[in-house]
Parts: sequence; C-alpha cells; structure tokens
Amino acid sequence: MRNSPEAQNGFTLLEMVCVLSIVAMLVGILLPRLSPGTSRPRLEASALEIASLLKIDRNAAVKSGMRVLTRIDASTRRLQSGSNGSVLVVPDDVTLDALLPRDCEGRPALSTISFFPSGFSCGGTLRLSRLNTVYEVRVNWLTGGIEIVRVPAV
Repeated sequence: MRNSPEAQNGFTLLEMVCVLSIVAMLVGILLPRLSPGTSRPRLEASALEIASLLKIDRNAAVKSGMRVLTRIDASTRRLQSGSNGSVLVVPDDVTLDALLPRDCEGRPALSTISFFPSGFSCGGTLRLSRLNTVYEVRVNWLTGGIEIVRVPAV
C-alpha cells in the first residue's frame, strides 16, 4: 500500500515542519524591516508631549517669577525645556514646522517660545505632520494658553 497512488497524495510531517521553519525565518528577518512609521495616534501623542513641555515651562515661569524660554530646533525636530532642560525629539518621519515671532519684547526671539511670570507669552505655533495628518500646538500670544488643534491637510 505504500507505493499505491493514494499514499502519495499528502505531505509528511517532516516536510511540513521544514516549510514552517523556513516561513518563520523569513518572517523573522523581514518583519523588523517593515516599519509602518508613525501612526495617527502616535502623532497625536507627540503633539500632547510638546504641549506638556510647553505647559511645564509656562507654569515654571509663573512659579519662579522669571522668564522661561522653550527652545525649538525644527530642522532636527528637537525641543528643549527652559525650566528643567529636558529634550523632546519628534520622530524622524514626522515633519515639524515652527511659526515663531521674530522678536519678543523688543529682543530677537531666536527660535524660542517665551513665557513670562504673568503667564503671558510671545506665542507661536508648532505644526506636526505625517502623510495626511496634521496637528498644531498653538501658544496664544496674549494669554500663554496652549492648545492642540487637528488641522485638515492641504
């Protein structure tokens, strides 16, 4: 019966194990290379992190009674807190654009958002975008308030 045509219709257990192990090795090699990039929730989380850093600096200015500057380097996608020195880095596949004032209280702003002891600010907008998703973190120049707005992509 071993040489009959009915016995040749299936796979042996050894063949199945070999095929599955080859497929598993290929998946193990290729899966890390298929990075999907920053998702929409992760982009929103980045906007929340930026807003938190700005709120920490605003609160520090009010509490200390001194001006606090948040430094923004859009080309390297980095923000540095003026109150505690912590650095926030935006993911590589996210575009960071900064719309900041040229001067603040008669001094050059130099890529910073300034917060004053009164809670006020010279304002600014940080725009995070990836594919068709755009979030803006806006600092109100008058009140120093910080908000996150999802903007329709253009």
